[in-house]
Amino acid sequence: MTATTLNANDKPKNEKTLTGAFADCLLDIRYDTLPAAAIEVARHVALDGLGVMIAGASEPLGLGRISIEYTREMGGNPQASVATAGFKTSMSNAAYVNGTLAHALDWDNTWYPLNHPTSPTLPAILAVAEHRKLPGHRIIEAIVAAFETQGRLRLAAGAAMKNGEGFHKPGMTGTFGAVAGVARLIGLDRQQTLMALGLAGSRAGSVALNTGTMTKSSHSGHAARIGVDCGLLAEKGWTATADIFGPKGFFDTFLHGGGTPALLVEGFAAPLRMVDPGVGFKKYPSNYFTHRPIDAALALRKAPGFRGSDIDRIDIDFPAFDYVDRPQPRTGLDGKFSVQYATVVALLDGEITIDSFTNERRFADDVQALLPRVTLRKDTSIPGDFDQTWAVVTVRLKDGRTCVQKMQELSGWIGYPLTREQRLEKFFGATRRALDQTRAQRVVDLVEKLDAIDDIDEVMTIVRA
Repeated sequence: MTATTLNANDKPKNEKTLTGAFADCLLDIRYDTLPAAAIEVARHVALDGLGVMIAGASEPLGLGRISIEYTREMGGNPQASVATAGFKTSMSNAAYVNGTLAHALDWDNTWYPLNHPTSPTLPAILAVAEHRKLPGHRIIEAIVAAFETQGRLRLAAGAAMKNGEGFHKPGMTGTFGAVAGVARLIGLDRQQTLMALGLAGSRAGSVALNTGTMTKSSHSGHAARIGVDCGLLAEKGWTATADIFGPKGFFDTFLHGGGTPALLVEGFAAPLRMVDPGVGFKKYPSNYFTHRPIDAALALRKAPGFRGSDIDRIDIDFPAFDYVDRPQPRTGLDGKFSVQYATVVALLDGEITIDSFTNERRFADDVQALLPRVTLRKDTSIPGDFDQTWAVVTVRLKDGRTCVQKMQELSGWIGYPLTREQRLEKFFGATRRALDQTRAQRVVDLVEKLDAIDDIDEVMTIVRA
């Protein structure tokens, strides 16, 4: 049976379907027609993704170590590099472990509507590109396709895929993004693309309840692995439904008929969503909803004479969003999803780093003493929409003084981008435990001209070592 053979429930080729229209839009994404802004953002995405992937290998609770050990034990033909591990494995295994590492610290980028577009997709694209020695401009094209796919699917899902509830988005929209990226990377035709998307529909899934555990990061890893598998199987002639976004498909099955499916194609790439509204690059390795309170806390720390030991109690005015209301996080990893904990550590330390979310920091005496004195006040008058929300941190000091900081702007978010210097500071900080300055700078030099290089072998050799 070939990829052009229809299943009984498939539509004839000449019958228009939503999935067919979506595939047509996807196939229209070509490097030679991409706007310069999209190419530039794709380079930023690649560098940031590599940085957080490398950093994830040394996640304090051992998530990276376990993932690498598991992958080594699984074996596999040496086709693609595992970040920091010193070995290659199969494309599928490399996509899995690198995807998991890329989300391990919750430092990977995000955008609007909320989703993690890089960790489920870039590792799949890199694994296939490394093995097949594909040129950098094809990687750029694949990144853009993967991002646009996720953006359109998040728009179409709308309120049916609420933040922090039900399905965790990297395992859902991220899976389709990975499949789309691989499909464009290896040049699947229309019918093969339909088959790859149909297969993805039977493999998508993740549960947001696992937030705060190692399993959450594996959602990105599985999405990346599925992206490789679906693309390669479709290339070889695997069949699936040709209308995964049609009746009884993705929207009916996962979202109970919710969402607005037409938004999959309405306005597709006009403009590309990675250009407008753009991509948010995280400054801190924690859930993005904690970043406004962190920024507010760090601003308060700059007040003359302010010391963490002088704090009596803390009030945080915040939107009515339960996802990050964790007054006593179970671990340092769980602390990434706790507004209370992230604010306390920012006030005590004057910084937020990877080490802010170790178990040692979480259960240190000063944190243990201050956490019970934090009150999270959920204010229904504060917009719940991430793009419009704000937070207010009020610190009452032991000498009776009160310090207040409202934070609506969000560093790294759309409209408040990180500068090149800030992005490079993040990359060098993320990679410092694995790469010396010379090798890290070489990765920067190569990725900043990604579309001009013949293949990514040198990049991945450095990342692997």
